Amino acid sequence: MARDIPFSELTTLRVGGPAGRLVTATTQRDLVDLATEAWEHGVPWLALGGGSNLLVGDEGFDGTVIRVATKGIEVLGRGDAADPSLVGDAVAADGVASVRIRVQAGETWDDVVAWAVHEGYSGFEALSGIPGSVGAAPVQNIGAYGQELESTLVAVEFLEEGADEPHRMTAADLGLGYRTSVLKRGLPGIVVSAEFDLHDTSVERAVLGEPLGQPVAYAQLADALHVNLGDRVPVARVREAVLRLRASKGMVLDPDDPDSVSAGSFFTNPIVTERTARTLPGDAPRWYLDDESPDQVTPITPGLDESPLDQFLAHQASLEPVESEADAAPPEPLVKLSAAWLIERSGIHRGFALPGSRAAISSKHTLALTNRGGATAEEIAQLARFVQSRVQGEFGILLHPEPVLVGLRL
Repeated sequence: MARDIPFSELTTLRVGGPAGRLVTATTQRDLVDLATEAWEHGVPWLALGGGSNLLVGDEGFDGTVIRVATKGIEVLGRGDAADPSLVGDAVAADGVASVRIRVQAGETWDDVVAWAVHEGYSGFEALSGIPGSVGAAPVQNIGAYGQELESTLVAVEFLEEGADEPHRMTAADLGLGYRTSVLKRGLPGIVVSAEFDLHDTSVERAVLGEPLGQPVAYAQLADALHVNLGDRVPVARVREAVLRLRASKGMVLDPDDPDSVSAGSFFTNPIVTERTARTLPGDAPRWYLDDESPDQVTPITPGLDESPLDQFLAHQASLEPVESEADAAPPEPLVKLSAAWLIERSGIHRGFALPGSRAAISSKHTLALTNRGGATAEEIAQLARFVQSRVQGEFGILLHPEPVLVGLRL
């Protein structure tokens, strides 16, 4: 146990005051025991993985910080679509061989991706280079370059606050959405381990001599690989290309790159109604979403227009009784926008900093807020608020932070 260790030593943003009490769990039993001890004493607590998606205030956290450092990757079995008890729905639907793995929450995410690529398992390769731990990945429902965690996640072992043993929650139980889950939305507890179904490419390797990744689903990645969307490329090549792309944006942790002293993308891409999207300039990037209820629709400035959330809910709950589903008006289409484009078009450029501040926009990517050396948490928060105000003033759209905020608010 250690006391008063500053969060500036525990997070990738390198800001934040002291942790009142820091304990480290290296085994699953340790993790359960340390968590239940904190809960029995009724003290404030916080689970900490890699610290890559966390912004803690300068006053720190006066409670118990449980650092999850459990390790282990276990292959549970292999199968194909004929064995639905083994493979998950997403894999079984493809009719190809699969492998199910269980990973302890304290494993570094990118180490697990590297392991999967080395073993010739596909499904993680486009998620290379994402910092943080495996336990945090389902909380955030990480995704990048056309791959999403939810496409491979089967279940987690979850220790709910107040319980003395973890229980299994399936991916469906987690309410996964764009960079969110029921865990991020407030279900208190700690992810102990996670199960994934990956594609086992051993049959392909026997024929082609190398394991192929999933079809490339992101235009920028396809361009970097010099292939077409939908093409399949060896998993190792995909990983290398993704790492290069992320490094070019300062999104790979690198002690020699000051732009990587960040929490990655600080804002999520906003989701708005089609009517709101039509108010933006024609060159604003936009992606229409499937007809699924979003976890969060981005509000806009009061007075400019009706809230997109109000618009969406109005479609869901008509004031008049509906005779049948066919008679009900469909909800207005929802559109995902580019937060980076909105920031840049609001007049904030790469490298921008407020006068006298040691926090700055990354020189490589406008979505990242960086600590240029000795910044305080409040300086990071001030810059974030300024970005929010500029985008809201220019476009009427409120950007939402992606990191977990502790001890401060935007």
